[in-house]
Amino acid sequence: MLQIASNQNDTFKTLLGLTSAKGLKKAGVLLLSGEKLIREFLRAPHLAIHYEISTTQLKPLPIPVAEHPKLERLQLSAELFAELDILGTHFNLLVLEQPIITTLTTEEVSTYNPKSLEVVMPIGDPGNLGALIRSCEAFAIPRVILTQEAAHPFLPKAIKASAGSVLRLPLARGPALRNFPSSCIALDMDGEPLNEFNWPKTGLLLVGEEGAGLDDRKYKHRLRIPTTGVESLNVVVAASIALAHRVMPKGRNK
Repeated sequence: MLQIASNQNDTFKTLLGLTSAKGLKKAGVLLLSGEKLIREFLRAPHLAIHYEISTTQLKPLPIPVAEHPKLERLQLSAELFAELDILGTHFNLLVLEQPIITTLTTEEVSTYNPKSLEVVMPIGDPGNLGALIRSCEAFAIPRVILTQEAAHPFLPKAIKASAGSVLRLPLARGPALRNFPSSCIALDMDGEPLNEFNWPKTGLLLVGEEGAGLDDRKYKHRLRIPTTGVESLNVVVAASIALAHRVMPKGRNK
């Protein structure tokens, strides 16, 4: 077990970088935190484990080294551990390989014809991003496409909000929102009522960022969720309602 007590240690600097988008892009691994998430992952691990991180106050997790040849165990000082444990879980941390995120170019997006309904997200808040990816997994969306504006899906806050869905659901990274075609189905406060919409079997559902919303292009379909007494809904709530409507009997498929 390697012990680290200095914040100038190169390994620690790399690990600390996993709390930022820049560090995640560079390292190719991610930080998994939270006792429930970690125990669920260890029951059926599908990503290589690079490190288990603990302190003298935490017992090592029962991870069979023979099944995880890349595993190294690190013991940090309490101060350094607290810097990594940004969600305040006070439980062992795991460093895992990142799932592959495929890339879609502007040219590919302009002519893209999915085989089912996929969801396009320009969401910059990692908590909202993770929570909506969780809803996508729950409603059997086969893939999520993140626009250039979207937060990194493997930030600790996004992983926690997704309850691990970001590690399981296929993800793609596309170009900026403005490059997606107007043939998308867009959630918008000024659109047609959701309860009157007949869902197609295939297409792209575009959800806007809170505050900024969507651009003013004439999308093929703009859908709104009828509400009373409030101007708009949280993006996760709105998109989840739309996805639920799609799979319910009234959300008839063409």
